[in-house]
Amino acid sequence: MTIPNFLALETARLRLRRFSEADLPTFLAYRNDPEIARYQSWETITERQARAFITEQLQLPPGTPGSWFQFAIALKTTDGLIGDCMLHVRADDPEQGEIGYTLARAQQGHGYATEAIQAVLAYAFETLQLHRVIATVDCRNTPSIRLLERIGMRREGHFLQDAWYKGEWCDDYLYALLRAEWPVPGASLPG
Repeated sequence: MTIPNFLALETARLRLRRFSEADLPTFLAYRNDPEIARYQSWETITERQARAFITEQLQLPPGTPGSWFQFAIALKTTDGLIGDCMLHVRADDPEQGEIGYTLARAQQGHGYATEAIQAVLAYAFETLQLHRVIATVDCRNTPSIRLLERIGMRREGHFLQDAWYKGEWCDDYLYALLRAEWPVPGASLPG
């Protein structure tokens, strides 16, 4: 797999780019918000961890097999960070990937996550030529479930007590989409 040079992805309202040092305060704020971390595998992040994360992400090309690349989601009008979305390409099968997303609380409910994930899926299928992309979501995370279904991902599995998060066993849904299904006819598109 040849990994193309990455600059940024643009949508009608967003720019998905690499993280920068200027993103640190906003990144720390939303990653340390207990409501944002509720359905995530992490709970908090220190400034030292956040700086290391940003440094690592600056050096990593998105689509590198075995890596987790985080796209910084920024508003086009201000370039201000509002969240991030992740693309993981499997090391053992580099034609398959996984997506995830996190938005600051004040930025939720405006369609930004939908717009960002659509852009990452387009990059995964059209640029990287991935065959299949999945997403897993805590079964209690109704807004995230609605987002995945709105963009046309198909629920393929319900895993019972498969993840230990924050002191309890949790259920997850598995969603997936194939390159042959992209773009999804009738899916809610941003813009």
